[in-house]
Amino acid sequence: MTRRSQYPVEPLFLDRWSPRAFDASVMPDVDLMTLFEAARWAPSAFNYQPWRFLYAARESADFARFLGLLAPFNQAWVQHASVLIFAVSQRTMSMGPDTKPSHSHSFDTGAAWVQLALQATRLGYQAHGMTGVDFDRAATELQVPDDYRIEAAIAVGRQAILLPCPRNCASANFPASASRSRTSSWRAILLRRRFRPLAAPRKQQQHIGQHGQHQRGADEQSGNDCGGERLLQT
Repeated sequence: MTRRSQYPVEPLFLDRWSPRAFDASVMPDVDLMTLFEAARWAPSAFNYQPWRFLYAARESADFARFLGLLAPFNQAWVQHASVLIFAVSQRTMSMGPDTKPSHSHSFDTGAAWVQLALQATRLGYQAHGMTGVDFDRAATELQVPDDYRIEAAIAVGRQAILLPCPRNCASANFPASASRSRTSSWRAILLRRRFRPLAAPRKQQQHIGQHGQHQRGADEQSGNDCGGERLLQT
């Protein structure tokens, strides 16, 4: 579906959106590191870069553990993502000998999230941020320090091609701002897109932004979805 802006903007902004249908493909390490590199170049107060990312690739042992920290509704479709990321921000700033509260840690992490999402779109993926998370359990399970805040979870993957399906789940297929006229109750069919060879399986992935301080964060609410169980993998 085509989206049109009211005023001229870069097409990348219109191409970026938040689907709830992914093709369950493996993301190569170089692509994942490229997403974090894009986030690293986001602006932040005093260039403090308060964001960090915890992530699990779908082929890693940690993916199911990360997935279980989401609300059940989100688990149904995020299970098909290539990578699940938790964006974390540091609440404090250490400036010389002094440590003080950071006023902009969430704002700065949001800037990093946007750059990650746009880079994902440029690489042929889509990134969907969500706050449907058990935040207290996630902080404990992922051993997030007290002076850090989990901002949101992010699912990244290649969008699956879906036909319209029942239960008003068109939002899994098309951006909310795009015009939609298909309302038939066809089955949802997942067709995998093959853009490049898949990477070999990797070991457990958990990353707290040490690579040039990979970081990011911000929120994007989840909405209605087709449900992962409705996707017929081919």
